[in-house]
Amino acid sequence: MEDNPEAFSTSRFLAMSAHRPRLPLVWRILVGFALGVVLGLAATRLPPNALHRILSVASPFGAVLVSMLKMVVYPIIFFSLVLGAASMPLRSSGRIGGTVLAWYFATSLFATVFGVAMAYALNPSIESAAETAGHYMAGVDAMKGGGAGAAAGFGAFLAGLFQNPFASLAEGRFLPIIVFAILFGLAARALLDGAGGDDKLPAVARMLEVCDGVQRAAFKLIDWVMEYFPVGVFALTFVNFAENGTLLFGPYLRIVACVLVGVAAMIVLVYPLAMGLLCRENPYRILARLRQPLLTAFVTRSSAATLPVSFRAMDELGVSRSLSSFSLPLGSTINMDGVCVHLPVFVILAANMFGLHLTVSQLAVLVLSVMFASVGAGGIPGGSVFLLFMVLENMGLAEDQVATVVALALGINPVLDMFETCCNVAGDNVCTYIVARRSGLLGDAGAK
Repeated sequence: MEDNPEAFSTSRFLAMSAHRPRLPLVWRILVGFALGVVLGLAATRLPPNALHRILSVASPFGAVLVSMLKMVVYPIIFFSLVLGAASMPLRSSGRIGGTVLAWYFATSLFATVFGVAMAYALNPSIESAAETAGHYMAGVDAMKGGGAGAAAGFGAFLAGLFQNPFASLAEGRFLPIIVFAILFGLAARALLDGAGGDDKLPAVARMLEVCDGVQRAAFKLIDWVMEYFPVGVFALTFVNFAENGTLLFGPYLRIVACVLVGVAAMIVLVYPLAMGLLCRENPYRILARLRQPLLTAFVTRSSAATLPVSFRAMDELGVSRSLSSFSLPLGSTINMDGVCVHLPVFVILAANMFGLHLTVSQLAVLVLSVMFASVGAGGIPGGSVFLLFMVLENMGLAEDQVATVVALALGINPVLDMFETCCNVAGDNVCTYIVARRSGLLGDAGAK
């Protein structure tokens, strides 16, 4: 090596490169996001054929990120919940689970009331509503045909909680996975607590050790996936804004402004106020450390895909995995604060379009309809837009009026979904942190 200066200089360069300080991951993600926004908006000026070719190349790079996140999230949820349920006393599990559920329903109620108030204050409207709705009416007919069985009632909801866990894992249905994993973990805990001299006790303990090993390997996978984040975020952002950026400046401008103001107020004012009052610490410090899951939710538009990033953020904040592994997946299924802010905007828009004067009793029906409909938002084809059928019908609108408003919502949904999902994920993480702080479950996550 000493006789070959060129080889020496090359090896030295590689060694220096390996130890060169790298831009922190969050900054690389923000750079990718900013470039995606700028280039995506610029791409809207391209001819349709050229734009289509560019999007066909860029789209797979973003889809890969979402697929990788969904690939790793299901084993994390299952094994983390089994370990979490098995590591806590049975009495504590019920108390903490009840606290999480109570918080989620309380925030959904507040977000709905807040959304109605914001919609009234901002008074949403849209130019050329009938013409704009006409472009998306075919989508409304498709939703009617495909979603007839979506609202099957409370009995079907209960039956859906207890399903084949392996089929649920394969199909990506969160609630049956959560229920089975918790029950399985509690059964393991009951065996450990009551085993006494049972010679089967070591087998149960070894099973939990295997679950712990699988969980650790899954979290290592997240670390690898995170290195791809800047590329995936750039691709997703570019595609989102290239396809939908013109809606931000077209007839939907006021609708976007209403939803954006409502979501921003929830994230910047309401959640920090709750954390400040209940946790007695600087809430913006916590929000700053949640920037990665919030940005991931914004660009992927998927609470499920954001779960691995949320788990990592809770780990860094010291939240016990026995809590986060239960609270975050449950929140991604039933806690939809963004939906609760979003839907009232279109209800008030409908009232403005058709000259409706909502009474106090109708507003109460609106609040309850949005709140309980949001619980099922994640499992209904068409997402939160599909829920408008039920909410608007409860307001007494005629079928053609409902179809017009849903068509308008379909036109702007890809943009609003970014803000909505960001708010949903913020609510899940804030709830988890507050419950951890109030229940003494901070500081032991790293050991699990």
